[in-house]
Amino acid sequence: MKQKNRWLIALSAIFIHLSIGSVYAYSVFQTPMVEELGWTGANVTVAFTIAIFFLGTSAAFFGRFVEKRGPRVSAFVAAVLFSGGLIGTGLSISAGSLYGFYLTYGVIGGFGLGIGYIAPVSTLVKWFPDRRGLATGMAVFGFGAGSLIASPVAASLIEMMGLTMTFYLLGGVYFILMALGASYIARPPEDWMPASQKEQTDEGKLVKKEDLSQLTANEAIKTKRFWLLWWMMFINISAGIMLIAVASPMAQETVGMSTMAAATVVGVMGLFNGGGRIAWASFSDYIGRENVYLLFFIVQVVAFLILPMVTNAIIFQILMYLIVSMYGGGFASLPAFIGDMFGTKQLGAIHGYLLTSWAVAGVVGPTIVSTIRETMGNYDSAFYIFAVLLATALGAAYLTKRDINGIRQEKLKLANQS
Repeated sequence: MKQKNRWLIALSAIFIHLSIGSVYAYSVFQTPMVEELGWTGANVTVAFTIAIFFLGTSAAFFGRFVEKRGPRVSAFVAAVLFSGGLIGTGLSISAGSLYGFYLTYGVIGGFGLGIGYIAPVSTLVKWFPDRRGLATGMAVFGFGAGSLIASPVAASLIEMMGLTMTFYLLGGVYFILMALGASYIARPPEDWMPASQKEQTDEGKLVKKEDLSQLTANEAIKTKRFWLLWWMMFINISAGIMLIAVASPMAQETVGMSTMAAATVVGVMGLFNGGGRIAWASFSDYIGRENVYLLFFIVQVVAFLILPMVTNAIIFQILMYLIVSMYGGGFASLPAFIGDMFGTKQLGAIHGYLLTSWAVAGVVGPTIVSTIRETMGNYDSAFYIFAVLLATALGAAYLTKRDINGIRQEKLKLANQS
């Protein structure tokens, strides 16, 4: 059988993630739905919350399915569910059914999101043993960048053909893109490595870096480092979502930016969210995943303590862009970090379990900030609370690094004895 091109595998993964990443363009549909259907803004927002919740939970439940059936079947199932959810949304809107909308966009589409998110990632880690961070960064960049493409396209389509037809068309287009990605993606042969790396290894110029361990998903969740990583992801995601939620009003209230300037800040944050996924994940290939997460939390603790006191628009934007790049970078570096610590035996299943942190954070982050805003009348207290939470994540990152170093030293000691 002809050897597949690993860069085309990466492109296939990007096709899948660009498609499902369009979920972040959801705000484009909110106002037209409220105006056309008479639903409240709160009613419409619930569907997005349901979709993100089911993204996290389905990733956990279907992680084993992805490992068992492989990326091709899994990605095709994701294509059917995600596109079917969008087409079903069009039907629900034409029928004026709010609960049908929750079921199709939130539940069915959410299942497609979760399976589609994890399906390509474990495969990419295996195809890029030399550049794990770069590989997963490319795929997850697609998820972050999906909204940049989908937002203007969906807005134009709604004006041209209305909500119902827009969902039908998007469902069809995303099915084609995801099916194309699914048709090419496949696992590499056992112990595969790129020709350049194999040559250097055979000549003794390069010592192949061994993963810390090769664990099943059930074995991984019994380790201390799994739960430390879960907490790190939960805090990083909660802080990022909280920041994204308050970016526009805070830019106007705290530093006096105009409505248009604040909207521009939100748009540029999307670029840093996507770009940070490739940049930080690639950087982690050189300095180590454990060090990248330590850096994330050191910077964010300082930034969250400073932000409530910032009145200069430029400094405000720099801090916002830096934090949101680390929000994206945390997602992108995660699959490679899982491979480093737990091996690639059941990486998809372990990744799925860890993404439950996303489901919980999607509820916790916005809830904390909205409650504090209503109670205190400003966002300052929310930033200080999150600074404390980020400090606990920094502690978890330090303990993870210490745990990794301890296991490595133990393995080295045993190797020397033998």
